Amino acid sequence: MRIFLYALLCFPLSFFSQTTAIVVGISDGDTITVLLDGNVQKKLRLAEVDCPENRQPFGKNAKKFTSDQVFAKKIMFTEMNKDRYGRSVAKVYYDNGKYLSAEIIKAGYGWWYYSYSKDADLGVMQTKAKTKKLGLWQDKTAVSPWDFRKEQREKAKQKRLQKQGVI
Repeated sequence: MRIFLYALLCFPLSFFSQTTAIVVGISDGDTITVLLDGNVQKKLRLAEVDCPENRQPFGKNAKKFTSDQVFAKKIMFTEMNKDRYGRSVAKVYYDNGKYLSAEIIKAGYGWWYYSYSKDADLGVMQTKAKTKKLGLWQDKTAVSPWDFRKEQREKAKQKRLQKQGVI
């Protein structure tokens, strides 16, 4: 009995929390919609990667890459947590174990989201893609999505203040 309990404790807990679904929508390079059993849709934000926003250079390319990889395919995912928008942040696997976030980074269509990831191998993949000038790394002035979003917030704030006559 003890051996069984020990084996159970050593077995990866993530195995028990994997969910199978079909990808039915791609919002952008790092956000997909899946169809679960019972015709329930769920939006997933890919873990450990941040892709250019749709309005950024290579944003549409990142979306197309993600679509080409998983749209209409059966995937498995493990939910890690929720983001501030209520989306499930998930590790997504497809085609016999490919990790979608890693594939995006290797192809040069996303940044390793190091603020939310401990997987340094993803950083190595990003460096290789950058060295080979793959995807967005063709642009010497590529702006990370988090910096782009910050710039957009600042511009919106300036516009509000101007409209109010404060500046």
